Amino acid sequence: MVRAAGLRGLPGLIGELGGDGPALMARFGVDAAALDTDDAVIPTLSAGRALETAAASLDCPDLGLRLAARQDIAVLGPLAIAIENSATLGEALDCATRFLFVHSPALTVAQVPDPAGRAGVVGLRYASTELDPLPPQICDNGLGLLHRIIVLLAGGRYGLRSVHLTHRPLAPVARYTEFFGADVRFAQEAAVLRVPAALHQTRLAGGNRVLREVALDYMRTHFPAPEQTLEQQVRQLITQSLGSAPADIAAVGRRLQTHPRTLQRRLSAAGTTFDQILDEVRRERAHRLITTTDLPFTQVTAMVGLTEQSALSRAVRRWFGTSPRDLRRGPGH
Repeated sequence: MVRAAGLRGLPGLIGELGGDGPALMARFGVDAAALDTDDAVIPTLSAGRALETAAASLDCPDLGLRLAARQDIAVLGPLAIAIENSATLGEALDCATRFLFVHSPALTVAQVPDPAGRAGVVGLRYASTELDPLPPQICDNGLGLLHRIIVLLAGGRYGLRSVHLTHRPLAPVARYTEFFGADVRFAQEAAVLRVPAALHQTRLAGGNRVLREVALDYMRTHFPAPEQTLEQQVRQLITQSLGSAPADIAAVGRRLQTHPRTLQRRLSAAGTTFDQILDEVRRERAHRLITTTDLPFTQVTAMVGLTEQSALSRAVRRWFGTSPRDLRRGPGH
């Protein structure tokens, strides 16, 4: 589930573009009035489908960015209070990392090493625990809103180095660079804002420690952290490390502080195996990289954790009944 406020402003935006906002929301079981409340929640898939359908039906490829431009931190509900009253930007980002599940258990924000490997730069990755990859409009909207919140907290430009998006450009590239004020790279491994590492030390003005503690206490009391099944934990760790670090059962077992044999036994009791989960993650990533990017197949091979391109070809044929080249060309070719 996700807070309905995450789509706040969408019905009005649809109306301005010539559509019927409440009617489109209703198609996906969403009451448009719920978007103006702080407590209503809706299924994550419904939110994603509503935004993607609106963009397609209105021929508005930058809809996610347009929606982000008219939203603010208030859509995060009680989390917004804790973030706005942090002492530093690092404290605010840590709060978002720890408590974003209050807004949606399906979304995460995490600091990661710089994808470009530059010293003094870190990445802020926006991702989902359920949807890999994120639907393009959701990706644009979520990363766009994260960028706007940082601008608000920092009081202006904050040294954004570049933006990584997981999909191809939906609108002219100039639209993205105008919105973010920085270089935007597409068809990347993860949705990331590349920012100066020193950004975390930026002090925020006007914060109230008492309000922050009240908000944190409220979230701890009323929104216990969601429990992940063992399968979900394994899938998440494989997704994070695939292509950049070992994704074998021994490595995952170390992250979970569980012996590989114990881990395999517990997964078997849950009706699956480590190899099955690894294969599913590879299948999902391979499909996205092949069908939504122009990356060379040698690079796709490495990014799904395989060592030989021939292994990728065999796996793609097993998964989809065709070759990587024909899969990229699409049906009818």
